[in-house]
Amino acid sequence: MFKLLEKMLYAGVGAVAITEEKAKELVNELEKKGHVSSEEGAKLVREMVDKGKAASEDMQKNVNNEVRRMLDKVNLVKKEDFDSLAKEVHDLNVKMDLLLSHRHDA
Repeated sequence: MFKLLEKMLYAGVGAVAITEEKAKELVNELEKKGHVSSEEGAKLVREMVDKGKAASEDMQKNVNNEVRRMLDKVNLVKKEDFDSLAKEVHDLNVKMDLLLSHRHDA
């Protein structure tokens, strides 16, 4: 299940985020055609990359929230809760062993 969600995250990020290299390619084409100056092109590249990063971060937050929501729905035990209970069981076993050993000694 986690691998599927991870693949979905990367697919979404890949679809939304634009790399600096790709942005430069697009802007170079616009510069060659005379649609933008080199100064405007540099600004456009920064804006495209910034927007891509922001969209990527937003997508990641949304996926993380959805994963948490889904995990809460299926009522899985969190690792920290499991570890806490495992420690309690261990501590009780130690106490029980001590009590049993005192009973046998008496």
